[in-house]
Amino acid sequence: MQINKNLLVVEIENLSFAYDKELVLEDINLNVYDKDFLVLIGPNGGGKSTLVKLVLGINHIQDGSIKILNKPVGKSIPSVGYVAQNTNININFPIKVIEVVMMGDNSRISSVFGYKKEEISHAMEILRQVGMQDFAKQKISSLSGGQRQRVMIARALYSNPKILLLDEPTSSIDVEGQKQIYELLKELNKKVCIIVVSHDLSITLEYATKVAHINKKLSYHDLNSLKKEFDTNSGHICEVELLEMLSRHRC
Repeated sequence: MQINKNLLVVEIENLSFAYDKELVLEDINLNVYDKDFLVLIGPNGGGKSTLVKLVLGINHIQDGSIKILNKPVGKSIPSVGYVAQNTNININFPIKVIEVVMMGDNSRISSVFGYKKEEISHAMEILRQVGMQDFAKQKISSLSGGQRQRVMIARALYSNPKILLLDEPTSSIDVEGQKQIYELLKELNKKVCIIVVSHDLSITLEYATKVAHINKKLSYHDLNSLKKEFDTNSGHICEVELLEMLSRHRC
């Protein structure tokens, strides 16, 4: 495997995890670097969600280790911005877009005294990055699914994380909205490491630089190198063949 000389942001070594003695992840080893656009794929029940929960510190590590920027998970949570799959929860709560974004400040204890001028300014800058500055004063409930997802990405970016972790970010968005979200992530990848859980291989092929297939065990590939194994004269890469190759090759 070619060594990536960028900054190592996530280091997973010999990680295993079980629910009630049923092994879900087995001997997972993975290095993720600051320039990576990594997509995690695999079957339902294969362990993707469990791995995400371990990286976020939601589940406690049983065997092995996870380091984020060379720190244990518990001491590195502010370095990870997380965007959950479901953006429809409590969308009718009377809160403005800019307030949702400022909720991403995980160091803030209370907003009882309101927000500072610099906090509002920072939130507006993040909204500009995701193309949502014109919606700052609108209620979150008035937005479309794709617009809400951009706001949630802005919320995750508010604390200036080194890693942006997204779980199925386009699962309930139309095709055009999906493309817009991934174009946004591609642009954000210039400044932040992107890790996406996805079932959409067409998106994986078009935007990712690295891919990891998880089905209890993990197989990892540099996607650009993997594409060279296909006959691409027609300009088409068969997604089924790619998935089959990922499931049988390990490096």
